[in-house]
Amino acid sequence: MTAQHKTVPAFQTVQWTPESIKEISAALEGSSPETILRWGFDTFGPGIVMATGFGPEGIVLMHHVSQIRPETIVFYLDTDLLFANTYELRDELVQKLGIRFERVYSGISLPEQALRHGDKLWDRDPDTCCHIRKVIPQRQFLSKYDAWITGIRRDQTAFRANTKQIEWDHANRMVKLNPLAGWTSDQVWEHIQTNELPYNPLHDYGYPSIGCWTCTKAVEPGQDPRSGRWAGKPKTECGIHLPSIKE
Repeated sequence: MTAQHKTVPAFQTVQWTPESIKEISAALEGSSPETILRWGFDTFGPGIVMATGFGPEGIVLMHHVSQIRPETIVFYLDTDLLFANTYELRDELVQKLGIRFERVYSGISLPEQALRHGDKLWDRDPDTCCHIRKVIPQRQFLSKYDAWITGIRRDQTAFRANTKQIEWDHANRMVKLNPLAGWTSDQVWEHIQTNELPYNPLHDYGYPSIGCWTCTKAVEPGQDPRSGRWAGKPKTECGIHLPSIKE
């Protein structure tokens, strides 16, 4: 690990590099989500955190986390533009699973952003808006840790098709766990229904992928599940999972 990471559990003896992560990734590829999570918790202890956008994949992972290491911090990026349903789901997850949420925020209000960059930046330049309200705050937050957990899956987008369950995050220079990388949407929803887990009710109204209300639309049956994100624009990623980030 690089010297910038402040949280280094005393029991961690391996200094992870892109090369060493490739080895452990190959050894554990195809393992169950629980196995990947246990490896992460055993290896990094309090030095690992989980990210969530409150999608169905995150619900599944939070269920596992609550059973394996309930003290794990789960952070979310509050852009000031989340749906009211998203905040309600957050509160429900605290009650049902005992999740320890940490709000990560840019510190820049929407009026202040409008003064600096003009009104409705999310519509005119969504990449810059995401960079200000999501990428930079997450980068700053993750600099305190050694590893993070995400809910991305290979079949979500072409960019994510080669996602490994354990990989090196070059953008944040740390270890990244994607325990559900090999899962399908059907598997995710089966887990949610079998375990009677809460989820965002917008999913029942044509919103398979939910982000900011300004940039999320309902989609028709059979359409790409992420086509409602930044609809009408070539953008498919907010930037937090891209391999490199601009300064």
